[in-house]
Amino acid sequence: MSISFTRRALTGGLGAAALAGCSPTQMLNALVPDDTYEREAGLSYGEGPRRRLDVYRPRDGSSSARPLVVFFYGGSWRNGARGNYAFVGEALAAMGAVAVLPDYRVFPEARHPDFVEDGAAAVRWAAANAGRYGADPARLIVMGHSAGAHIAALLTLDRAFGVADAISGFVGLAGPYAFDPLEYRSTRDVFAHLPDPGVVRPVRYARADAPPMLLLHGDDDTTVGPYNSADLAAALAGTGASHRLVVLPGTGHIGIVLGLSAPFRDRAITEAVAGFIRSGQL
Repeated sequence: MSISFTRRALTGGLGAAALAGCSPTQMLNALVPDDTYEREAGLSYGEGPRRRLDVYRPRDGSSSARPLVVFFYGGSWRNGARGNYAFVGEALAAMGAVAVLPDYRVFPEARHPDFVEDGAAAVRWAAANAGRYGADPARLIVMGHSAGAHIAALLTLDRAFGVADAISGFVGLAGPYAFDPLEYRSTRDVFAHLPDPGVVRPVRYARADAPPMLLLHGDDDTTVGPYNSADLAAALAGTGASHRLVVLPGTGHIGIVLGLSAPFRDRAITEAVAGFIRSGQL
């Protein structure tokens, strides 16, 4: 059995269970170094148990103001928990960033735009509290995977949510930016109440003055088609907005986020993300 096959099998099997909230998540996080960052957990950014967040900051003694990254996990707008993503907090702290990982309300408690509004509240909290953690609110980047990338993209592009002008950059991992929300059984109930479901498509809001946007997608993604990132990149290109599309060969929907974790770290993913976070340039 080849090394590449072994790695793909491990990321696929572990990832499917881990991101569903099963015990392999704890197994994965147990492999993450915990002596390189400090974490404050369960901080409130609003009312209710789903409006809590964790903050990860590097433990390296630097006094320089750091980039600030707000990361939104995926889960089809139906599930997910910030505690399952300690490996992301560790990875971002290792890149020199202060990372904020919020929960947000999910279906059926919430429908669009509730979870995006929760995302906006988390971004406002991060900006207001940046100094407390040694971060620079002027270097605030939003980042997400899958449904979380969708939330982050709407916050970045659609000024209706009130935080677009506070965002200096965007990193999206396998986001559904151009999908038809009524086409899929898993998403239909979440968006069917909208008179115009097209309002949830980030591609609609591409604009010339958008902050720099880094789009990463695996070409082996059978959950969220790579056309989503390609279509958003094309829309941004049409406006002249700053963006970069990175297509990762042989990478699937779960592998792209597990590529940030210490056990499965993927240089192509981490170097692209770290370079952008540290410099703010594409």
